[in-house]
This record gives sequence, C-alpha cells and structure tokens, in this order.
Amino acid sequence: MTETTPDPLRIAFSPCPNDTFVFDAWAHGRVPDAPALDVTFADIDLTNGMAERGELDVLKVSYAVLPWVLDEYALLPCGGALGRGCGPLVLTREAGTDLTGKTVAVPSERSTAYLLLRLWAAEVVPGGVGEIVVMPFDEIMPAVRDGKVDAGLVIHEARFTYQNYGLHNLADMGRHWEDTTGLPIPLGAIIAKRSLGADTLKLLADSVRTSVRMAWDDPETSRPYVLEHAQEMDPSVADQHIGLYVNEFTADLGEDGYAAVRGLLTRAAAEGLVPPLGPDALSFA
Repeated sequence: MTETTPDPLRIAFSPCPNDTFVFDAWAHGRVPDAPALDVTFADIDLTNGMAERGELDVLKVSYAVLPWVLDEYALLPCGGALGRGCGPLVLTREAGTDLTGKTVAVPSERSTAYLLLRLWAAEVVPGGVGEIVVMPFDEIMPAVRDGKVDAGLVIHEARFTYQNYGLHNLADMGRHWEDTTGLPIPLGAIIAKRSLGADTLKLLADSVRTSVRMAWDDPETSRPYVLEHAQEMDPSVADQHIGLYVNEFTADLGEDGYAAVRGLLTRAAAEGLVPPLGPDALSFA
C-alpha cells in the first residue's frame, strides 16, 4: 500500500523582510519534521481579509483583526511582530500640522496601526481626524508628498525612508503606546485554523520557533529569499527592518506579549473599534 504525502499547508505572509526571514528555513524544507508549506505572498490588508473569510490554513495578520477571526483561528504564541520603538508613524508635509478634520491615508482599517492611530487621536486630536482613506502602504508616502492626502499612517520600512520624500514625522504611534502602557507594540500575528487540531497547532508553533532560530544562527542563508521579495529595498534597510521586527517576541510572546495584545484589544473595544474578546479567545489550543 502506497503511503500518501499530506497536502502542504496553505500559508500567506507578506514579502517584507521580517516575514521572509522568519519563514525562510521552514518554506525551504530545512526545518526537521515541519509540514510542507504552499506559500502565498500578500500584504497585510489582503491577509486580514483572507482570515475574515476563513481562507488558508496559516496566516500572518494584524493583531487588530483577531476579534473577528478567533472563533475559527488560534493565535500562535510565536512568529509574529511585536516590539519596542517600532510603531507606525503619522507623516505630514509640514511639521506640526493640526489633523483636526484632515484626510488621513492608512494601510488598512483592520490593522494595529489604525487602532493605534484612533486611540492616539482620541487623546491628542480633540476635534477628531476627518476622512480615512485606505491605500496600499507603498502608495501612502507619495500621496502625502503630492498633496493627495493631508497625512499618512505608515508602517514597515517607511520609518527608515520617509525623509526621502521630504516628509515630517508628526507623531510616533508606538512611542505613545509605550509611554501610556509600558508594553511592547503588538503589530502582526501568526494564526492557524483551530480545525487542524491541537497536535498540529503545537507542531506549527515548534516549526516557527525552529525556523526563526535557524535564521538567527545563520542569517546569510535567508538573505537571497529576503532580498528576492523585498521589493527593490536597499539591503541595509532590509537588515534594519529585520533587526527591528524580529526579536524575542518572535520566538515567544511571553507574559509581556500577551499583555500587550490584551491591552490593545481591550482599549480598542472600549472605544467601540473592535468587538470585545472572550475570556479564552487568546488561548493556544
């Protein structure tokens, strides 16, 4: 009798350097006993939508989308992006712009960046911002520069490159979050279908941890994969990106990581931005 090979797990994550760095060893079959992967590259707004529709087995999503998807997906305790000094920025053409009633471009309304913006604006922009426009994150800085929008909420490597567009950093959402909570900034999460079963979920978490540790141990091995998908990014910027977003929380959320996620979603629910979480919603099983 011929033994059948299990179908690869369908996974989607971004082409950004932190994700390709984390998943390189696993995606290329170098993690012992890990399931094979069928990889789709998609920006976070697309993967958030995939999660809400229940598509694919494993996804990198915004922590902000968790309240809508945790009935079907479990949060893995590793592989995501949390950290300090790595939050989204609000950029404007002129320093000190008052955002009251102004148009702000954002990469997604189901993103952690958006929740942090709304929590910040509730405290700092008394009149409230004006229209929110969703656009791909790589189009936001040109739109601000060209006057198509009054301000832009940027993520990823934009925090290293916004000066190239002649823009000003009006506010650092991450700094505001850290100053008011003392917690790291929860940005991107790895989730997997609960229907895969507890044993498979544990195997997935182990595979993520092994993959990221292999990348740390031998970063040059992952470099071709990282740069291939880094959208013409300068290699030094890719290295900065990895250094900022791949850290101890990527290997394990730990107490501070879980506290940050609960804190963000509890605050956002209190503002009516997301549905409230159930008591066991973040349980890994």
